[in-house]
Amino acid sequence: MTAYRTLVYETDGRIAHIVLNRPDRGNAITFEMPAELAGAVEQACLDPAVHVIALSGRGKGFCGGYDLESFAEQKGATEPRGAVPPGSPLDPRVQVANHQPGTAWDPLIDYALMRRNVAAFMSLFFAEKPVICKVHGFCVAGGTDMALCADLLVVEDESRIGYPPARVWGVPTTAMWVHRIGLTRARRLLFTGDSISGREAAAWGLATESAPADLLDGRFEWLLRRVSCIPQNQLAMMKLLINQTVLQHGLQSTQVLGTILDGMARHTAEGYAFQQRAAERGFRAAVAERDQPFRDQS
Repeated sequence: MTAYRTLVYETDGRIAHIVLNRPDRGNAITFEMPAELAGAVEQACLDPAVHVIALSGRGKGFCGGYDLESFAEQKGATEPRGAVPPGSPLDPRVQVANHQPGTAWDPLIDYALMRRNVAAFMSLFFAEKPVICKVHGFCVAGGTDMALCADLLVVEDESRIGYPPARVWGVPTTAMWVHRIGLTRARRLLFTGDSISGREAAAWGLATESAPADLLDGRFEWLLRRVSCIPQNQLAMMKLLINQTVLQHGLQSTQVLGTILDGMARHTAEGYAFQQRAAERGFRAAVAERDQPFRDQS
């Protein structure tokens, strides 16, 4: 069995559970987590006993996005390891150093780094076995890049789901919003950076259902057990058929563009200013300043 640092992997009969396990940081994404996620998905796909994969998070919410509090404040977050040696252009600390207006910026370095994370999140999409994601508390920013690659979402009624970095410093790299909620609603969220509730996510078709917090686990497990009753070959055929429709609509080309634009968003004048405010006054203060005009209008 593989030992993971950012998540927990365990099986229960025909169900493989992948649980994000950084509750003290809101399950914020490090540059290690996507690789571990892909490894856990592969482990589930190679297990002949597993029919369905359950994705969830420990703590107060599913995932609060990338660990930007560390990166934006230039604290470095977790140490790179494995395929990203210190000093490599893909070392996250090198990326932080490049967030300075007076230094040269190579857009393909950002792309090379984030492309690997997109590929890891898309392991959920390309897995031969269905992936059902449970969202409680919050699923925002980079957390949606991950969750929207799952096949089905079961969400808590009062959870918050959205992409606030659309306001500054980010673009959705997996580019799944249009495919999940349609053109008009994707525009509504990405033109404002607003979030929606779990109830709204179900009404918009993003989630298969929403449930109160005390019933969420039961509804999630019920759906997992129901899907697990189907033979593996039938599940694989259904998923291949459905995925081809999304791929024919240009998802992979859009992901290339989204990943390049995400790097650009961190190097605009506004992106530089946001990072500088975070470094000087803290990430939460920078976010509060970014979001103040939206609070004034509420």
